[in-house]
Amino acid sequence: MITALSIRDVVLIDRLDLGFDGGLAAFTGETGAGKSILLDALGLALGARADAGLIRTEAAQAVVTASFAVAADHPAQRLLEDHGIEAGDEILLRRIVARDGRSRALINDQPVGVALLRRVADLLIEIQGQHAQIGLSDPATQRAMLDDYGVDRALRDTVASLHGSWQAAEAARTDAEIALTEALRDEDFLRHAVDELAALAPREGEEDELAAARQLMQGAERRAEAIGTALGELAPRERRSNGPGAMLRSAARALGRIAAAEQGMVIGQALTAIERAEEALAEAETLLSRAAHEVEGDPRGLEAIEERLFALRAMARKHGVVPAELPALLERFIARLATLDAGTASLQRCAAAAAAARGEYVVAATALSAARDRAAARLARAVGQELPPLKLDRAKFSVERIGLPEAQWGVRGADAVRFLIATNPGDAPGALDRVASGGELSRLLLALNVVLAGESPVGTLIFDEVDSGIGGATAAAVGERLARIAQTTQVLVVTHSPQVAARAATHFQVAKSVGRSRAQTLVHRLDAAARREEIARMLAGEMVTDAAREAAASLLGGT
Repeated sequence: MITALSIRDVVLIDRLDLGFDGGLAAFTGETGAGKSILLDALGLALGARADAGLIRTEAAQAVVTASFAVAADHPAQRLLEDHGIEAGDEILLRRIVARDGRSRALINDQPVGVALLRRVADLLIEIQGQHAQIGLSDPATQRAMLDDYGVDRALRDTVASLHGSWQAAEAARTDAEIALTEALRDEDFLRHAVDELAALAPREGEEDELAAARQLMQGAERRAEAIGTALGELAPRERRSNGPGAMLRSAARALGRIAAAEQGMVIGQALTAIERAEEALAEAETLLSRAAHEVEGDPRGLEAIEERLFALRAMARKHGVVPAELPALLERFIARLATLDAGTASLQRCAAAAAAARGEYVVAATALSAARDRAAARLARAVGQELPPLKLDRAKFSVERIGLPEAQWGVRGADAVRFLIATNPGDAPGALDRVASGGELSRLLLALNVVLAGESPVGTLIFDEVDSGIGGATAAAVGERLARIAQTTQVLVVTHSPQVAARAATHFQVAKSVGRSRAQTLVHRLDAAARREEIARMLAGEMVTDAAREAAASLLGGT
């Protein structure tokens, strides 16, 4: 329920803070005092269109805050949690409207979009009046109200669940149909591509392996070439070529012939050095020969690797993938061919499953339709019993269930629901907001709320001049029914009827104060004496008499 309303700088209101209790609260006051301003200000906090014209003349902005007490399991709590907003046991709806017409919306002081503000407000409070946009005129709302009134929740949940299963089965059937159609269209391409790829037989990671092997073989070839060149220099294959070994041997022979005769130390040392060089040269030749054997390349193997790499990359370019994806591509093509080969059987299975799911949904939806028919009859009787005391004894209220075409079946079944009324005997029933006058519609909505009291998550109902154009016993009946609703739902009523005001547990007086510079709207919570005086004014008019006061006391005593 709403617990507080704070208004700053809205039209004639400078600063206003109201606290609310449960039960029925009445707002009274002379015409033009500003009762409609209160509703306009509250509407801002509930997500109504921002209008800079509502800002008080001297102010830069208008601010309205509405506070609501909510239970932990209230739907508004879950909605806020879905949007990452912590609610606790209180929800604050705030709207700030600037002079340029721009507005900001906040929930629990966290900025939100106006759409979310409005969605949360719709779960907390409902304003009903002959000039308001009435949610009851929406067939979806009417269907929900009928269901809440008299249709088993388990049956509704079953229909919603079966609809989900049916739609999932239909989606699977559609997917199977699309897959089969695509496979048939691409059959020739698929078979050729599978044959090509299967002949190529690409392996996972093969390109990387081949590239590494090619790099290794290309390096071996370069090393073999260098070793061969070195060996050629050390030991030329042509006999006419004198290699360093032959030259060293010739030098040794020349020195050997004179070494014994010379007996010179230098010649002996030179000969020894040449012999060591010859040995080192022989060792180098041996080592290089061994190295040449170890790195001996395979030109044909390198050629095969390069041809394989070329084939893999050419195939990848053809199919618009990288070589590493070729094995997976082959598997996909094989799977699509398998879909083609087994596609008809798969489609038949999916179609059968979808048909079975539809059948289960139809059975449950038919049961839901029957339950709605029974609930509709009970609701029409219950509302009809409320109409005569509200001066609608000639009106006839009915509830029509309309079967929908299959394309419109959904989680809430296969029906639409319309609330209809005929205000005079012989008139054809029509939609509520098209047939009833403003006053009739307000009283009809009151009757509906009496019957449906406690079924909605909305904790606060506001009735704007529901007693317009009536008086006496009819006004008393309106007040009695508002009080009855207030036993389970908080009710705020803007009224000109003393019979209605006398039923209220809390009474607020709206008055206009005119000063030297400007007028302003004030709201006072009345005590017992002030309340009797206000009801006496409502009974007598401008001149309050003792008789009016006695009549007011009688009304208050009779409640």
